Amino acid sequence: MLSWQSRIACHVLRNGGVIAYPTEAVWGLGCLPQCKEAVQRILDLKNRSVDKGLILVAASTAQLSPYLEGLTKAELRRLDESWPGPVTWLVPDNGAAPSWVKGSHQTVALRVSDHPIIQSICNTVGSAIVSTSANITGRQPIREPLKLRQQFGPHLDYIYAGELGGARTVTAIRHLREDRLVRGG
Repeated sequence: MLSWQSRIACHVLRNGGVIAYPTEAVWGLGCLPQCKEAVQRILDLKNRSVDKGLILVAASTAQLSPYLEGLTKAELRRLDESWPGPVTWLVPDNGAAPSWVKGSHQTVALRVSDHPIIQSICNTVGSAIVSTSANITGRQPIREPLKLRQQFGPHLDYIYAGELGGARTVTAIRHLREDRLVRGG
C-alpha cells in the first residue's frame, strides 16, 4: 500500500514541483530530472551554478537504466555491489542525462538509495529523481526539519515528513572509470 505522502510527492513531482525529503544523512531537495524549470528552481534556492551538476537518486538500478547503457559488465557489477546504499557513482554520460542535470561534466552522478522514503518516492513516481542537499551553497546541509522549513519552506511545493537515515555525513561520491573517491562519505 502506498503512503499518502508518497502519493502527494508523486503528484507534485509529475506537475513540475520541487519537494524536500529526508535522505540518509541530511534533508534533500528534489524534482524530476526532465523538468528543467524545477531543476532551475532548486539551483536558484541553493544559489548553485548549473555547471556543478546534480545527483540522480533511484529505488532500483532499473530506474537508472537509461544512464547506464554502454557500461561494461564489470562496471555494472561494481555498481550492483554497492547499491542500494550510500555511494554515488560518477558514470560516463551516454547522452541520456539532461545538460541541466549533468552540468559541465562528462559524467552523471547516480545512486540507488536504501532510504525507505526515497525508495517510496521513486517507486511511486516510477523513476529516478534529482537529489541534492537542502542548503545554500557553501553552508552546511540541513539536518533539522525546523531549519528546513525556515530556510526553504515557502519556496517548496511539498515537504515529505520523516526521519533521516543513520548516516552522519553526506554520501560518498566515487568516479567509476577512474576508481577514485571524489567526496568522502
